[in-house]
Amino acid sequence: MAKRKTRGLYHGYLIIDKPAGWTSHDVVGRIRRILGERRAGHAGTLDPAATGVLPIAVGLATRTVEYLSEASKAYRAEFTFGVTTDSADGDGVLTSVKDASQLAERDVVAALARFEGEQMQVPPMHSAIRIDGERLYERVRRGEEVEVPPRPVTIHDIHLESWNPPVARVFVSCSKGTYIRSLARDIGQMAGTGAYMSNLVRVRTGPFTLEHAIRLDELEDLVRECPWERIAAHPDIALSDRPALVLADPAALAWRQGKNVESAGADGIVRVYDTNGDWLGVGQGDDSGAFVRPLKVVSEV
Repeated sequence: MAKRKTRGLYHGYLIIDKPAGWTSHDVVGRIRRILGERRAGHAGTLDPAATGVLPIAVGLATRTVEYLSEASKAYRAEFTFGVTTDSADGDGVLTSVKDASQLAERDVVAALARFEGEQMQVPPMHSAIRIDGERLYERVRRGEEVEVPPRPVTIHDIHLESWNPPVARVFVSCSKGTYIRSLARDIGQMAGTGAYMSNLVRVRTGPFTLEHAIRLDELEDLVRECPWERIAAHPDIALSDRPALVLADPAALAWRQGKNVESAGADGIVRVYDTNGDWLGVGQGDDSGAFVRPLKVVSEV
């Protein structure tokens, strides 16, 4: 688990249950003020209206966010059929209303099944992706017509949890970069009625689940009353699916000096430790598997 330095710095991941109405940046700012630690950032934006799992990297954990950003995610969403908005969610402007009274549960199930697997997805027009170096939503707000290229995504699992016409409660497990708003839009089009995402809860990001998330309004008391390792996960958890390399001296000393170390078959990204179990950082195995090159050397945790 994460450790706290005696000089007051914190290192690790806080798993926050983001409240509705807060931006992800708002949450980061609040945590910076609570901890007095400037090194903090989120791992995967949630829209203001959405709630659920928002991992916040603190201290040295900010050096491993890039590995967590590759992780899959899972959501519980509500799709309301018969209504569309320009943003594909409830924050947008109403664009159409159609009669969805003839839509049956079997129709919704069939439409969802068509979206499982690898596919190309067009992000919603009101999104933060960059087109020609500028946020898409900024260009849309100026009234520009922008062609948004589709992006590859993978839907690992999508199924109906409940049907209360015209609202479908849907579970989605997906790759990074998937827009649930776009799923609602596209599934509504397939159903012939249109749809928008009327609610969204992220229930998992990589190894982090909603069951273990902390409410933002209870964090300050927890930090004051509990050991840091009770409320935060170690920075290396972002690499929990990567192989571990344990170094004895003098290899550990060479690593700390930023030198390549010998390895028996290490391939790709590895997490590195010394024989005391202390985390030394992140390495990259060379093509031959004979050496590991330091990518991130840490010494504070």
